[in-house]
Amino acid sequence: MFAPWIRTLSKNLFGRYLLVTNVVSGGILLATGDVIQQTIELAGPNNGQKRDWSRTGRMCIIGTLMGPFNHFWYKVLDFYLPGTTFKTITRKILCDQVVAAPFFASFFLIGMGSLEGESIETSIADLKKKFWAIYLADWTVWPPAQAINFYFMPSHLRVIYVNTITLGWDTYLSYVKHRDANGKRAALASLEKEEIVIPANVELNGNIKKAQ
Repeated sequence: MFAPWIRTLSKNLFGRYLLVTNVVSGGILLATGDVIQQTIELAGPNNGQKRDWSRTGRMCIIGTLMGPFNHFWYKVLDFYLPGTTFKTITRKILCDQVVAAPFFASFFLIGMGSLEGESIETSIADLKKKFWAIYLADWTVWPPAQAINFYFMPSHLRVIYVNTITLGWDTYLSYVKHRDANGKRAALASLEKEEIVIPANVELNGNIKKAQ
């Protein structure tokens, strides 16, 4: 009964409206990665903090903005490097790692900084500080994931495959981007919980009272 409807929906999502599917899924999954990361944070030293939904919203915006780039990037790769031979797949992976990976890491860090109200100078400084952590981790995750993508997945499913794998990656991106702020919040929360005991014979100005 539902088979024709499912086929029609699939045809629209991964055919006629593929760009929309890729853009929307990119935003939703980056936001979901942040929700997961905040859940981990709130279970740790920051358990006294409230969930930051505005941060999740910013992650959603960045994921949505990166969607069109992902969509057309794979079209370009498939156009200029067609086929699934070992040589072709290796070239695609190298192109992805040398061109796309640095671009997306930079776009993410600078874009998030801009949405958080940072100056361009601060965003660039943050990029310099965190770029290599993201880029080196990228080399451990994405080459094998992309080998599967380029060999097994049809062209119209490449982005949705990447977006699905990206859920874990997006959680890591959220961690790297916000770990400094989380550390500061945890330190402040720890200081607020500490009780400072002042001996009875010491005045607040630091002078010692004479014994009565």
